[in-house]
Amino acid sequence: MSNNIFSAPTAQLSELNNLFIELTAKNCNQRCKHCYIDFPLSKNVKDFIAIDKIRQALTDTKQEKVECIYLTGAEPMTHPEFNSILRLCLKRANVCICTNASFINEKKARFLKKVEEESANEIIFKLSVDHFNEVKNDDLRGRGSYRQTINAIKSLVKYDFNPVLNIVNYYNEEKKVLMSEFKTICDNIGFEANDFNFQISEYYNKYKTPSETDKWGKNSNLDCKNGRILTDKGVYVCPFLANDHRGRMGSDFKDFSKKMPLETNFCFSCSQNTGKIFGVDFKLLQD
Repeated sequence: MSNNIFSAPTAQLSELNNLFIELTAKNCNQRCKHCYIDFPLSKNVKDFIAIDKIRQALTDTKQEKVECIYLTGAEPMTHPEFNSILRLCLKRANVCICTNASFINEKKARFLKKVEEESANEIIFKLSVDHFNEVKNDDLRGRGSYRQTINAIKSLVKYDFNPVLNIVNYYNEEKKVLMSEFKTICDNIGFEANDFNFQISEYYNKYKTPSETDKWGKNSNLDCKNGRILTDKGVYVCPFLANDHRGRMGSDFKDFSKKMPLETNFCFSCSQNTGKIFGVDFKLLQD
């Protein structure tokens, strides 16, 4: 009689290159249909992480090879101390702001450029936009969100930023088509974009559980292999599993786990992608 025990694959953290910081878990000014976050009915959740926790995390990871710090959310730019946190993180490494772009206009872009010039490091922007068609995009993200993002791109490009468009392939279209259409839009607004500027990921359906016939993907470039996220509740493996007990790696960066069993639906979704979902592939920028 055989004793076959199922064992989930695991991912080992090789280096902590990407430090994600969740500035707020539930505070966002949008309610996108396809968001993996379960928002409460109230839109005024005040769950902002304390800047002292971030300061301590930066101290605890001094010996780690952190290349980029990602300010994430819900919507990170709703944090009342966002500017102070940005300046603090820029002292350590490059900073990527993962945002829905609604807080970025020309005045804000000009201010952020001055903040960047105060530092030796760079600010990168990941702007959420999910379709080149305004109606399809706004059906997912809310009326007016498409034009807000286009305006944000124009403002950032004016001040020599090089934004990344974070695209969730909700409608399951050919990636070549998505990239081609978005490149055309960028060309029309004066943004000379290349492959680095488009990050297309598969849609994660939180209401669907993979069946026994679904096969594990071949993506070896998982975010959990070189990243961890700090939240108000501790250290977790990735933004998908932030504040989820299954992804808890420790209470702080003094002692945290570097091994993660890939046993959740989120992990399965990541395996279906061709690259990172949350981190930026800087190798494309060098090519």
